[in-house]
Amino acid sequence: MSLRSSPVRCIALAGPTASGKSAASLAIAQRWPVEIISVDSALVYRGMDIGTAKPTPAELAQAPHHLIDIRDPLQAYSAAEFVTDATRLMGEIQARGRTPLLVGGTMLYFKALMQGIDDMPRADAAVRERIEARAKALGWPALHAELARVDPTTAARLSPNDSQRIQRALEVFEVSGQPISALQTRQDATHSNPLPPGALLSLEPLDRTWLHTRIAQRFDAMLAAGFLDEVRQLRARGDLHPDLPSMRCVGYRQAWEALDAADNAPSPGQLAELRDRGIFATRQLAKRQITWLRAMPERQVIACDAPDALEQVLLRVQALLGAPA
Repeated sequence: MSLRSSPVRCIALAGPTASGKSAASLAIAQRWPVEIISVDSALVYRGMDIGTAKPTPAELAQAPHHLIDIRDPLQAYSAAEFVTDATRLMGEIQARGRTPLLVGGTMLYFKALMQGIDDMPRADAAVRERIEARAKALGWPALHAELARVDPTTAARLSPNDSQRIQRALEVFEVSGQPISALQTRQDATHSNPLPPGALLSLEPLDRTWLHTRIAQRFDAMLAAGFLDEVRQLRARGDLHPDLPSMRCVGYRQAWEALDAADNAPSPGQLAELRDRGIFATRQLAKRQITWLRAMPERQVIACDAPDALEQVLLRVQALLGAPA
């Protein structure tokens, strides 16, 4: 059985990290009566503000925001939960006479909402422990090769070091006997895409160098704003560990590992290494996000590195919602 989302009219703004989605969404909110639904698997976590580039209190005050700070970092938040929450919110927002604006870069969430998502086997702690033990002994690239033998479709879109997704894909196969890619692609004929035609706007760079520069600038700004102190505070709780989905978020994983290696006090050389690793991981994330987006032919692409990118976004929104009030 698949999860279903009722046909609710809304618009969406997607794109890779650092492509300007947040600024564009606030510009939209200044002109049209929208409420923003975050489509971001990291923004759901409380206490993870700097490393997720979470909107500031001042930005949050400019428009209603949803699905931000709804989970403790100890808790997981699945694509299925997102579909349930987002579908409910879209109905509530429309009932208030406003337009839901979905904004983010977690493409699995967009795909689940637009195409449906099949029920997956429940997590099996014993199976997961066996997979983690093999990973510790052999390394995640070896398990990625193992996944390629049983589910080449999933393996082809995952990095050999994407431990979280490799682990889940192997777990699903061991529990169900079926590749996770087969379960994910089953469609329910009654599923209805909540986005009207042309309502998925996608900010994508013509020049990857432009995006890479923005990613480096953002990571430097995070470090300057106290990102390492934020991770130290999370570690000091004592109940978090690097295998949690929250701590596997890009940047947090690299910071946790750097603090581990340096006994919580990295040297200048170790900080430089952290910066390089964090920027590289973020670039890899952006590459995966763009790959996901290119598999969505219904999207309207806007060059985020064009001088008139924001103007183009607003023109597309006006075509969908009409002239601002």
